[in-house]
Amino acid sequence: MFVTNMSDGIAVLTWFYSQRAGAENLIKEAKNDAGLADHPSGRWPMNCVYFQLAMVAYNLNCWLMLFNREEEVKVEQLGHITLATARLRFLFLAARIWRHAGTVGVSYSDHYPEQPLFERLMARLRAVTAEAEGFAPVIALALRC
Repeated sequence: MFVTNMSDGIAVLTWFYSQRAGAENLIKEAKNDAGLADHPSGRWPMNCVYFQLAMVAYNLNCWLMLFNREEEVKVEQLGHITLATARLRFLFLAARIWRHAGTVGVSYSDHYPEQPLFERLMARLRAVTAEAEGFAPVIALALRC
Protein backbone atom coordinates (compact mmCIF):
# COMPACT_ATOMS: atom_id res chain seq x y z
CA MET A 1 0.00 0.00 0.00
CA PHE A 2 1.24 3.49 -0.84
CA VAL A 3 0.07 6.61 0.93
CA THR A 4 1.01 9.55 -1.25
CA ASN A 5 -0.17 12.89 -2.54
CA MET A 6 1.15 12.15 -6.03
CA SER A 7 -1.53 11.88 -8.70
CA ASP A 8 0.31 9.68 -11.21
CA GLY A 9 -0.81 6.21 -12.23
CA ILE A 10 -0.14 3.07 -10.24
CA ALA A 11 2.70 1.93 -12.51
CA VAL A 12 4.57 5.23 -12.13
CA LEU A 13 4.06 5.29 -8.35
CA THR A 14 5.25 1.69 -8.01
CA TRP A 15 8.36 2.46 -10.05
CA PHE A 16 9.06 5.66 -8.07
CA TYR A 17 8.79 4.03 -4.65
CA SER A 18 10.66 0.94 -5.81
CA GLN A 19 13.63 3.14 -6.79
CA ARG A 20 13.51 4.87 -3.44
CA ALA A 21 13.47 1.57 -1.54
CA GLY A 22 16.68 0.47 -3.29
CA ALA A 23 18.44 3.65 -2.17
CA GLU A 24 17.19 3.22 1.39
CA ASN A 25 18.61 -0.32 1.48
CA LEU A 26 22.01 1.01 0.38
CA ILE A 27 21.87 3.71 3.06
CA LYS A 28 20.99 1.07 5.68
CA GLU A 29 23.93 -1.06 4.54
CA ALA A 30 26.30 1.92 4.73
CA LYS A 31 25.11 2.76 8.24
CA ASN A 32 25.20 -0.78 9.63
CA ASP A 33 28.08 -2.43 7.75
CA ALA A 34 30.37 0.42 6.69
CA GLY A 35 30.26 2.22 10.04
CA LEU A 36 28.60 5.42 8.87
CA ALA A 37 26.30 5.49 11.89
CA ASP A 38 29.33 6.22 14.08
CA HIS A 39 30.61 9.69 14.76
CA PRO A 40 33.97 9.01 16.40
CA SER A 41 34.80 12.60 17.19
CA GLY A 42 33.06 15.64 18.57
CA ARG A 43 34.71 17.75 15.88
CA TRP A 44 33.03 18.20 12.50
CA PRO A 45 36.20 18.11 10.29
CA MET A 46 37.31 14.81 11.83
CA ASN A 47 33.89 13.27 11.30
CA CYS A 48 33.99 14.45 7.67
CA VAL A 49 37.30 12.66 7.14
CA TYR A 50 35.93 9.53 8.84
CA PHE A 51 32.88 9.60 6.55
CA GLN A 52 35.05 10.00 3.44
CA LEU A 53 37.32 7.12 4.46
CA ALA A 54 34.30 4.90 5.13
CA MET A 55 32.94 5.74 1.69
CA VAL A 56 36.32 4.96 0.08
CA ALA A 57 36.30 1.59 1.85
CA TYR A 58 32.73 0.93 0.67
CA ASN A 59 33.59 1.85 -2.92
CA LEU A 60 36.75 -0.29 -2.84
CA ASN A 61 34.64 -3.24 -1.70
CA CYS A 62 32.22 -2.67 -4.60
CA TRP A 63 35.17 -2.49 -7.00
CA LEU A 64 36.63 -5.68 -5.55
CA MET A 65 33.35 -7.54 -6.06
CA LEU A 66 33.23 -6.36 -9.69
CA PHE A 67 36.84 -7.42 -10.09
CA ASN A 68 35.93 -10.92 -8.90
CA ARG A 69 32.99 -11.39 -11.27
CA GLU A 70 32.68 -14.19 -13.81
CA GLU A 71 34.06 -13.04 -17.16
CA GLU A 72 30.91 -13.83 -19.19
CA VAL A 73 28.43 -12.16 -16.84
CA LYS A 74 26.29 -9.25 -18.07
CA VAL A 75 25.33 -6.17 -16.06
CA GLU A 76 21.75 -7.41 -15.69
CA GLN A 77 22.98 -10.64 -14.08
CA LEU A 78 25.15 -8.98 -11.44
CA GLY A 79 23.67 -9.09 -7.98
CA HIS A 80 24.48 -6.80 -5.08
CA ILE A 81 26.83 -8.36 -2.52
CA THR A 82 26.62 -6.63 0.82
CA LEU A 83 29.67 -5.66 2.83
CA ALA A 84 28.75 -8.17 5.53
CA THR A 85 28.59 -11.02 3.00
CA ALA A 86 31.86 -10.04 1.34
CA ARG A 87 33.52 -9.76 4.73
CA LEU A 88 32.40 -13.24 5.69
CA ARG A 89 33.41 -14.72 2.34
CA PHE A 90 36.82 -13.12 1.85
CA LEU A 91 38.16 -11.54 5.05
CA PHE A 92 37.29 -13.80 7.96
CA LEU A 93 39.18 -16.86 6.77
CA ALA A 94 40.58 -19.78 8.68
CA ALA A 95 44.11 -19.89 7.31
CA ARG A 96 47.68 -20.51 8.34
CA ILE A 97 50.62 -18.45 7.10
CA TRP A 98 53.76 -20.55 6.78
CA ARG A 99 57.38 -20.06 5.81
CA HIS A 100 59.65 -22.82 4.53
CA ALA A 101 62.94 -22.64 2.62
CA GLY A 102 62.57 -18.94 1.89
CA THR A 103 59.01 -19.30 0.62
CA VAL A 104 56.00 -17.81 2.36
CA GLY A 105 52.58 -19.30 1.75
CA VAL A 106 49.04 -19.43 3.02
CA SER A 107 47.14 -22.65 3.64
CA TYR A 108 43.36 -22.52 3.88
CA SER A 109 41.06 -24.94 5.61
CA ASP A 110 39.72 -27.79 3.49
CA HIS A 111 36.25 -26.73 4.63
CA TYR A 112 36.48 -23.21 3.14
CA PRO A 113 33.76 -23.28 0.44
CA GLU A 114 34.82 -20.01 -1.24
CA GLN A 115 38.44 -21.06 -1.86
CA PRO A 116 38.16 -21.19 -5.70
CA LEU A 117 36.61 -17.69 -5.77
CA PHE A 118 39.22 -16.36 -3.36
CA GLU A 119 42.06 -17.90 -5.38
CA ARG A 120 40.68 -16.34 -8.59
CA LEU A 121 40.45 -12.96 -6.89
CA MET A 122 44.01 -13.18 -5.57
CA ALA A 123 45.33 -14.30 -8.98
CA ARG A 124 43.65 -11.32 -10.65
CA LEU A 125 45.01 -8.92 -8.05
CA ARG A 126 48.53 -10.31 -8.51
CA ALA A 127 48.20 -9.94 -12.28
CA VAL A 128 47.65 -6.17 -12.17
CA THR A 129 50.69 -4.62 -13.82
CA ALA A 130 51.43 -1.16 -15.16
CA GLU A 131 52.11 -0.57 -18.83
CA ALA A 132 53.21 2.56 -20.65
CA GLU A 133 49.63 3.65 -21.42
CA GLY A 134 48.03 2.45 -18.17
CA PHE A 135 47.32 -0.89 -16.58
CA ALA A 136 47.18 -4.19 -18.44
CA PRO A 137 43.71 -5.79 -18.54
CA VAL A 138 43.24 -8.64 -16.08
CA ILE A 139 39.77 -9.72 -17.20
CA ALA A 140 39.60 -10.40 -20.94
CA LEU A 141 35.97 -9.36 -21.43
CA ALA A 142 34.95 -5.84 -20.49
CA LEU A 143 31.70 -5.38 -18.57
CA ARG A 144 29.12 -4.05 -21.01
CA CYS A 145 25.55 -2.91 -20.51
